[in-house]
Formats: sequence, structure tokens, C-alpha cells
Amino acid sequence: MQKNDNIIPLSEYPRENLKRDSYLCLNGLWDFKISKNNDINQDFDSKIMVPYCVESTLSTINKQIEKDDFLLYKRNINLDKKFIKDKVILHLDGVDQVATIYINKEYEYQTLTNYLPNEIDITSFVKEGLNEIIIVVKDDRNKIYPYGKQADKISGMWYSQVSGIFKTVWLESVSNDYIKELKITPNIDNKSVTFKITSISNSFKVYIYKDDICIYKGHFKGNEFTIFLDEIILWDVDNPFLYKVYIYTKNDEISSYFAMRKFEAKNNCFYLNNKKIFIHGLLDQGYFIDGIFTPQSYKEYENDIKLAKELGYNCLRKHIKVEPLYFYYLCDKLGILVFQDFINNGKYSFFKDTVLPTIGFKNKIFKDNENKKEQYSMFKLIGCETIKLLYNFPSVVYYTIFNEGWGEHKPDYYYQLVKELDNTRVIDATSGWFFGKKSDVLSLHVYFKKIKLNKSELPIIVSEFGGYAYKVKGHVYAENKFFGYKRFNNQVDYDNAIYNLYKNDIINNIKNGLAGCIYTQISDVYDEVNGLITFDRKVLKVNKDTMIKIKNEIDKEFYNE
Repeated sequence: MQKNDNIIPLSEYPRENLKRDSYLCLNGLWDFKISKNNDINQDFDSKIMVPYCVESTLSTINKQIEKDDFLLYKRNINLDKKFIKDKVILHLDGVDQVATIYINKEYEYQTLTNYLPNEIDITSFVKEGLNEIIIVVKDDRNKIYPYGKQADKISGMWYSQVSGIFKTVWLESVSNDYIKELKITPNIDNKSVTFKITSISNSFKVYIYKDDICIYKGHFKGNEFTIFLDEIILWDVDNPFLYKVYIYTKNDEISSYFAMRKFEAKNNCFYLNNKKIFIHGLLDQGYFIDGIFTPQSYKEYENDIKLAKELGYNCLRKHIKVEPLYFYYLCDKLGILVFQDFINNGKYSFFKDTVLPTIGFKNKIFKDNENKKEQYSMFKLIGCETIKLLYNFPSVVYYTIFNEGWGEHKPDYYYQLVKELDNTRVIDATSGWFFGKKSDVLSLHVYFKKIKLNKSELPIIVSEFGGYAYKVKGHVYAENKFFGYKRFNNQVDYDNAIYNLYKNDIINNIKNGLAGCIYTQISDVYDEVNGLITFDRKVLKVNKDTMIKIKNEIDKEFYNE
């Protein structure tokens, strides 16, 4: 990406399920400085392209920072009188790790959640005309905060550090009676949809559209109400139908959407809209070779989703990363199920968390640690906010709380907590191993041996398997690195091996109760060359006909087609 003041990357409205006409995108070039102190009056000696992290090439900085570095961002914005209503809100959708915001040199706010959106009411600090925004970010790799697969050094299954702003920054101005939050709960069994609205207003006009035809209009008193529909069109992966909805207060208007969809785990199977479905999915890390956490264009998300569907998959497991909301909108629109992981924090032990369980030692006692109260509190905060953030997306049907024991503590407590917050999704309390007593599924990771299933009262999903590695010369991050769980030196052997793996370990286990599987993974990531497509997204490593053959044989075995 060239330095150009006119470039506004990822300028699409970032929140399609609560959208209003007041929108000022602040992505683009900001004044920037890496400093050993947080003095906001020092000289800013470079430019950075927001919203790309400092370590990425798209940011134009492309530099690893030190733990004692401060990242200083500055931008002037001109606010027109017509833009300013009762309140002006600054949205900082993702920043790692802690940001302090100054408006016109006055301190306003320090962020709480590094992976998730922060909304800052800056009304009392802004004015008509020219305004200065300074954001000071500190990323000292504190593992109290969620960090996913970030590491100081790229190696194997550990990836690049991500520092600074990495999601869209934007402004909106709203009325006092604005709709702050919207919670939508569909019920396909009684053809109803319930709306819960956070606003000081308690009077709402609602219009629902099917395509371009208004099928419902009504006026409600109270902040929660249920609407019954005469007929419904169900959302599924083959027909991702979305209803459009407009909601009005006296001075505010928002557009949103919803889908009539139901997802359950019961009777040893998964059910979508009361019909059995085999979960045929891919692990999706959400990394990009040039933007790291952030794609150059949302078209890259769209391409990944479409590729998964073209290869016969119906699900993406979003692995220990929460994406910009536009990703989930595209999943809703294009029709693919999303299994969403919570993001790990706390220290990781390769020996205890990976080596021992891989060779069969899967018993672990989880005790509260007085020294980890802050870590536990942050995990709970981010987890609860993730559920709240993603509640309205019909594509999101499943939550994974803990992955392979990373930061795991009190899994049964968290299962119950998540179930109380959202009983419309399937909950996988412990993916991989170190199982608690409570979960909606039995979730297994199998890489180095054949998949053999024991009887279970719960649906069994192999939530990670495969990871076969094949390197495409000229399309890898590091030519001298080769990480994967089984290596192949040519495309034919690689393609055949994937087919045989599915045939012998997946399809042959459907009769033994297998309800779904997640193959590792959709794309290469740094040293990992076990993706179906290269890290630069330029070379598809598998044969499409082979993947469709796998899909058809799964369907034949599972659905008796």
C-alpha cells in the first residue's frame, strides 16, 4: 500500500447490524511516533496507516517494538456543525494492548478490552471545526490481557506480535434518545423474533422487510417486545436469508437485520433448524501476510468464506481471535457457520499443555490461584463482552471457551456462565483435552494417530485434525521453515493423503457417532504450511474435485444420500 493521504482502507460501515447515517471513518494516515515516553507534546516524526498494526507492512511501519515503547498516534479532524448532535462517540474497535485517548490535549479515556470495540463519549471535549485526537498505546506483552497466538518470535504455531491499533477507528454523532444496543432473538418454532433495546427512549417504531417488501410495521412502548410473523424463511448455509429491520425513536433511526435460525447439539448430533447437519469445517486463524490481524480489504474475508464453501465446507472455526464485525456480517450474508473461540490469556506451557496431553496424559486438576485473580477477571470480561458483541449474528452458532488447556481454569463455572448469557448457542467448554464435567459436546483434537471414538452421550466433534503440510515454493513466509503435522513434497501425494485421511478417519467414523470435524486449516500462517491455500492467498494447494468428492462422500454416509 502506497502512502497516500486519500487512501481510507476498510472504510465500509463497520457495524451492519446497528447502522445509522452518522459515520465518519478515521482510517488512513495518522501522524505517528514510537517513543520511550508518553508525552503527547513531543514531535511525531512518521506516518502510519490505520488500522494496521505496527508490525505489518500495510501500516508502512513494519517494525517490531520493545516492551517499554509507547506508540503515539495523532490526527486532526474537522467536525461540521451539521455532524454534531447531542453526543459524539469515538469508536476504537481494536487496539493492543492499552490505549489512552486525548481529545484536544484533554485526557478522556483508557481502554479496557484490547480485542473488542471500545466506545468513548467525547462530547464534552470536541467542538465545531478543527479537533485533535491523540491515542497513546502501550503493548508490554502483559499476559493478563488476551493474546491468542501472538509471540515475541515467530516459530511453529506461534505468530507475529500485534501492537497498536488494528481495527477501524470511527466517529458517530447521535441524539440523546439513540439506540445504544440492540439484542435480537429469533424463535423459528413459534415464528417470532424478540427485540431488546438499550435506550433512554421507551417508544419505538419497527419496520421489517423481506427483500424490498415491508411485511410488518408496528409501534411499541417498552424496551423489549416480541413480533410474530405469518410465514418465515429459514437461514441456512444454502439459503442465507436475512430480514431487514428499521427501528426509530423520536430522533434516532437505525437499520439492522436478523435471520430465522436455530442451532442445537442433541441426540449425539448437531441440528440446524431442527434438521441434522454434519459439521464439515476448517480452522481459520484470521492472519494475513501483509496486514497480520487485518486484511487489506474486506474482500479478502469474502474470498476466504467463498473458497471454503466452494471446497464443500459449511463451517469456519474462528481460532482464538475475534474479527471485525464486518467479517461476521459476511458470514451471515454468504452463508457459513462460525464456531467462535474465546481468546486465551495467562501463561502457556508447551510441556504441560501440549506434549503430555498429546501422548495421552489428559487429566489435570484446576485450582483457583490467588495470584491470577486479575488474569481470571480479564478473561471473564472479554468472554462476556464477546458474547454480547456477537449475539445478533446468525452465523455464530458455537462458542469454544478453552482451547487445549491454554489459560484454562474453572471450565464448569464458565460453561454455566456462558449458558446463562446465551442459551441459543452450543457451548464447547474444553476443546482438545482437559475436560470438565459440563459441555454440550465432546471435543477432540487428533493429529498424530488414527481417530478412534468411544461412545459418548454428547455429540462428538473432532475440533482439530489433519494439519498436513505442503510447501509451495515462492509462496511461503520462510523458505527454510516447514511446520505441519505430516509433510508432503508434491501436490499429488498431498492431495491423496487428505482424501485418505477423510476417508479412513472421518467418513468411517460417522457410523461410530462422529457429528463433525474441523480440518487444520484454511490457509498457511507464517511457518505453518498446512493450509489448503498459501499464506498470500495466491495458490490453492488442493484439488477442488477431490474436496467436493470428500464432501459428497460425507453427505452420503451421514444423510444416507
